[in-house]
Amino acid sequence: MIPVDLAHQLELAILKPEALSAEVHKIVTDAMRSGCASVCVAPVWVNRVARMVEGSGVRVCSAVGFPHGTHKGTLKAIEATSTIKDAAAAIDVVAHLPLIIGLDSDAARGELIEIVRAARSTRRDIAIHVVVESALLAQLGDRAERAFEVACRAARESGCDGVVSATGFHPAGGATIEAIATLKRYGESLTIKAAGSIVDAAGARQMLDAGADSVRIDPIAVAREGTT
Repeated sequence: MIPVDLAHQLELAILKPEALSAEVHKIVTDAMRSGCASVCVAPVWVNRVARMVEGSGVRVCSAVGFPHGTHKGTLKAIEATSTIKDAAAAIDVVAHLPLIIGLDSDAARGELIEIVRAARSTRRDIAIHVVVESALLAQLGDRAERAFEVACRAARESGCDGVVSATGFHPAGGATIEAIATLKRYGESLTIKAAGSIVDAAGARQMLDAGADSVRIDPIAVAREGTT
């Protein structure tokens, strides 16, 4: 059950690759009934989901370069454009992580600029967030703070709207309170979406209290810790 006071800051998601039509339908229906801000689905589902939510006030978000971010930037740009044409109102782009880990802010920004230009030429008001796998960045020791700074700077200077803490599929883990606080510290003018292994309202409240602007809940995702 989604608390009324949280719904406007929540996004329900179903991104597991084996998701069946009935599961996607349930998540979207739950989002509409609860008054959630958005739903996040894989690109293959966007066209159908956009028709489902039409007139409900629920926005459709889709993941680009998901889950590893290892697609070439050109392919991410094509995927973004196709997804937007299918009526996505927002996209979450998984960054090419080696560029951030290597602290190469110019290259990280360059990849995102290509995607942003393609996306905004298709729909000017498309919301674009960058997924940065913050749990992985936090493991970089004395380079961790700089990696967070590079990730946020690349997102901001490429024209993205914000950052997303995690895909929920990386073995390093999902969102943490500490990571959200760090993203908030370096993410001036960016919106922060907490995501990854958050499965209920209690977890969402923790992330919002840590400074997240919105939270993605994966209510039927199978987390690596074994949560369902």
